Amino acid sequence: MQLDIDNMTHRGELRVNEPMARHTSWQVGGTADYYYQAAGRQDLLHFLRQLPCNVPLLCLGRGSNLLIRDGGVRGVVVAMGRSMAALSQLPDGVIQAEAGVHCARVARFAAGHGLGGAEFLVGIPGSIGGALAMNAGAWGQSLWDLVQEVSLFDRGGHLSSHSASDFQASYRELKGARGRWFFSCCLKMVSRDREQCRREMRRLLQQRARQQPLRQPSCGSVFKNPPGDYAARLIERCGLKGSRIGAARVSEQHGNFIINEGGATASDIEQLMQRVQEQVQRHCGILLQPEVRIIGEAAEHNHAG
Repeated sequence: MQLDIDNMTHRGELRVNEPMARHTSWQVGGTADYYYQAAGRQDLLHFLRQLPCNVPLLCLGRGSNLLIRDGGVRGVVVAMGRSMAALSQLPDGVIQAEAGVHCARVARFAAGHGLGGAEFLVGIPGSIGGALAMNAGAWGQSLWDLVQEVSLFDRGGHLSSHSASDFQASYRELKGARGRWFFSCCLKMVSRDREQCRREMRRLLQQRARQQPLRQPSCGSVFKNPPGDYAARLIERCGLKGSRIGAARVSEQHGNFIINEGGATASDIEQLMQRVQEQVQRHCGILLQPEVRIIGEAAEHNHAG
């Protein structure tokens, strides 16, 4: 797909045939036709207003809950990264965070201002935009428990503000934002002793380090927990820990993590996900639902290693 780049005005960085393995936590994926890092909010909206409506668009945060297939992504990938990462304190215990802010940074910023309630975000590897879109959470808490207001943009470059009540949030799911992307949010916190917040974050990070494989590329949890159970328990029960295809392997430390041991393809990972689903359904009668989003095109010649 070709864009008329010469007739598009922008202040950000526009790359052609960008390898998406550089921008996902699994470190796999083919190239994007175009990859745009905006210079800020107004530049982003201006860029989108020029984008033809028939050009596919993907907005990307830290790529931590995403599997991009080996054939890559057609159209334009817009990176919601460092230029959309403002974080500020508002009156009455409210924190405003833009979509590109790392979740852990929100937790630490809140703690530093004597505000609690967001400590669970310290172990979530993604950014706020993606966390809003999937209602990310950990340790029994979810981001939308804190949301007061949000702002969204559409592919026409229009920005709008909404209250949390305009959306329906449930476990790893959000309804009400279809066809739009999050630009920022306001999170309501509670007053709490700074050191208490920091102790709680240290405890959660230590627990995460004990339970999860943090030294190798992964996307975090691959499958949603089914009602009344845990995906990791079911995967372990089926003897799937250590199972591999190519350089993709089910972690022996945490069954709901698939790690890239080095040189894995997206196809390796996707096939391993399918194997896990098939085995758990066969032995436990439960079809695990992916938490990770799978996008893009398969490569023409994929094979398992």
